[in-house]
Amino acid sequence: MSTTQPIRSSQDVKNLIDYYDIQKPSLRNRALIVFGLHTALRISDILNLQWQDVYQFDKNSYVPHLLVYEKKTGKASMIALSPHIINALEDYRIWKKPEKSDYIFCKTTNPAKPLCRTQAYRIVKNAATNTLSETHISCHSLRKTFGYHAWKKGTSPVLLMDIYNHSSFVITKRYLGIEQDDRDLLFKKMDY
Repeated sequence: MSTTQPIRSSQDVKNLIDYYDIQKPSLRNRALIVFGLHTALRISDILNLQWQDVYQFDKNSYVPHLLVYEKKTGKASMIALSPHIINALEDYRIWKKPEKSDYIFCKTTNPAKPLCRTQAYRIVKNAATNTLSETHISCHSLRKTFGYHAWKKGTSPVLLMDIYNHSSFVITKRYLGIEQDDRDLLFKKMDY
């Protein structure tokens, strides 16, 4: 059985995002990938979001923090919206002209219906197949990629465990995709 992997190369992450910007333009699909990479949310939580969750229509501005009650755990998660997310959503919002109650990532034929998980998987898999050499990429890879790159930049695994709402560090370690190469690098560069 194959395990979903994070996208380890920063260039590969850029290529994945650029696929729906350059090769097969789609503001919705690009925003979906950017949102997944920058929030560490499960795809089921992303697909349930409506525009009113991220955008204040009366103020014409984005909320500073997104509050999500995770479907799987029921736990609350407060997420700061990064400029990357806001830029991707803004391009999409201007084009889409949504209503408050429209799903952000909706079917092209009906904004009152969210994309299904299968279609979200196809969107991510299509971009991955056309841009990456890694084969074990899925929607969950977006969540794992967030943690992997945060960890590589020095973020405490304890903080990542909290962000992911994991009950044990063993789960977080598996998410980070720590491989023997990462361990070898630490041993080789360790200097007192």
